[in-house]
Amino acid sequence: MYVVNRDDLNDTDRDVKSETWRSRRMVLGRERVGFSFHDTVIYAGTRSTFHYQNHIEAVYCVQGQGTLINEETGETHPLSDGTMYLLDGHEKHTVVADTELRMACVFNPPVTGREVHDENGVYPLVVEDDAADAVRN
Repeated sequence: MYVVNRDDLNDTDRDVKSETWRSRRMVLGRERVGFSFHDTVIYAGTRSTFHYQNHIEAVYCVQGQGTLINEETGETHPLSDGTMYLLDGHEKHTVVADTELRMACVFNPPVTGREVHDENGVYPLVVEDDAADAVRN
């Protein structure tokens, strides 16, 4: 069994921050469960574009108001507490946060925590090393 409190991840290698969002990675590839789970906050008044070409992501909004824009089709969808979206076609998308948004995110394959968004908002596919990363931090 693995138990972690989100706040215990503050300022660790599992606490990834950018200008427009912060993501605390509660479950990573090193847990070896087939997915990663993130508590992500998107800051109020910001616009963030993402494109996960190597991952499927499910996002469940648990707080806030905003808009999801499918950059491939132009479709927009309101975001609020209770809204879920699934990026099963690797859609490039933008999240506009009218208020602070808190999102629960699941990635498959799992992220390792070492990924960095490139200039197009894409995470590379990084896999865990069987020996070194098998231990939980």
